[in-house]
Parts: sequence; structure tokens; C-alpha cells
Amino acid sequence: MDNNKKDFFLPGSILVAALLISGSIIYMVGSKNSANTSNQVPLAGDVKSKVEVSSRDVILGDTKAPVTLIEYGDYQCPWCGKFFTEVEDKLRKGYIESGKVKMVYRNFAFIGPESFAAAEAAECAKDQSKFWVYHDELYRAEHKDGAEKNGNLNRDLFLKIATDLKLNLASFTSCLDADKYAKQVETDTAEGRSAGVRGTPAIFINGEQVGNGFVEFESAAGPSLKGVIDELLK
Repeated sequence: MDNNKKDFFLPGSILVAALLISGSIIYMVGSKNSANTSNQVPLAGDVKSKVEVSSRDVILGDTKAPVTLIEYGDYQCPWCGKFFTEVEDKLRKGYIESGKVKMVYRNFAFIGPESFAAAEAAECAKDQSKFWVYHDELYRAEHKDGAEKNGNLNRDLFLKIATDLKLNLASFTSCLDADKYAKQVETDTAEGRSAGVRGTPAIFINGEQVGNGFVEFESAAGPSLKGVIDELLK
């Protein structure tokens, strides 16, 4: 992936959200492992009728793309890591780079302090228009061994990534050490819960939640990103 690609901001708009419940894999709030929890789905009554896209959302891809994918994720979540390594690259190459899909990533930091700290670091990188490349490096670093709560996500790593990506280190460090975006991460997570998110990854396409957790890029059985996107592009 080209680390020189710019981040883009989507002007505030409102998307209608609905819940499409089906068997898939999700890392649930309060769960202690990444087992299949397809029976632990949020009730329809838990879901608000809309998801609001704010000016703080950073768009990967063409802001005018007809399909919008929103992921609520946690940098420690094993299934978010699986989504990043197995699905997202195909999504970027097949749909985002061609201008058909734009993507938004939102914090749903619930696994522990490392999740929260990593989300704050990514927000600091956002100040320097490096959100997406920083996001990518966080996932690569954390999921080398596929384990959460192992101390990988720490200040030394955050500063190393910032250095490698040639961020202004003084500004980044000041942002990080001041907990500048702690409240924002709390707000993002709370808004996710209000939208019906109960675990990660939670994927919304044009406002509708697809599956209930990890969704394959392409699958003969059950929902797949490719299937949903291709249907919307017809």
C-alpha cells in the first residue's frame, strides 16, 4: 500500500442504519475469547434508526464513491486483525482504488487500556493527515502473534511508528502525552454502542450492518462484502 496516499474527510451527513442479522463471528463486549458467538446478536430494539457520519471521519478512497463502508474496530481485537489481513487488502484493491467504495474506520475501544491508547495514537496521527497509514501499522504490529493484552501496543511502539512514517515527532508526542483525544475515543465508543455495536468488527455498508461481526470478502454461504457491494453497484 502506498504510504503517501492522503487521508480524506467526508462532510457531515446522515446515513440510515438497519440491522441485518446472520451467522458470523464477532468479538463481543465482555467476551474473553474470540470464539464463534453467532447466537449472541444484538436485538433489533437495541439499534438506533440512523448512523451519523461526522466531519472527523477520515475517508479512505474517493469521497464521491457510491458505496460507504464503516468499520467499528478495536486494535487489539483478533477478528479485526483477521479482517485487516484477510479482507481489507482485497477490498482496497478491488473497490476502493477504483472509486467504487469509500471506507471509514471508527474506534470501538473496549478490550482494555492498550486498545484505548492505540486509538488515541491513531487520532494523533490524524492531526498530521496520516491516519490510515498509522492505522495499518498498528494492526500489523499488534497482530504479528495474534494475541491481545500482550503489551505490544505501548508508547515506544507508537513513537516508532510515528518516526517511521515521518510524522512531526514533537507534535505527535505532545498530542499523545497530553491524552488529547481520550475524550474523543470515549465518545466514538459510546456512539458505536448507541448505533447497536456490541462487538468488533462491526461492518456497516451504506448504513446497514452486514452480518454480526467478521464478514468474509467473498463467500458461497452467508453474507460477504463482495456480494453486498456488487448488489449495491448494479
